[in-house]
Amino acid sequence: MISKADKTGYNELIAGVWLKSLTHGAATHLTEVRFVKGAVIPEHRHPHEQTGYLISGSLRFFSSGEDTVVAPGDCWNWASDAPHGAEALEDSVVIEVFSPIREDYLPGARE
Repeated sequence: MISKADKTGYNELIAGVWLKSLTHGAATHLTEVRFVKGAVIPEHRHPHEQTGYLISGSLRFFSSGEDTVVAPGDCWNWASDAPHGAEALEDSVVIEVFSPIREDYLPGARE
């Protein structure tokens, strides 16, 4: 599957956090997430492995009482069911891969 660049298709997950499903296969799902400064994703967990790369901005991740600030070029991986959350310290853009695919993030799933 090839997906051409498109400036539409973002869905607001929670206040200030916008997600776009870029492409997916049978086992992996590529997404772009845009954060507005101050947006917070509360600590949560899910059955998907999650790997990310910060393109721009700055995020503070928190997991089980530990905080880590990431800058452009930094990467992360959350194992399946690992507790994690994030706060946008600046407007930020992230690319993330989920496995298996996030059915709830597919186009039309949140509309």
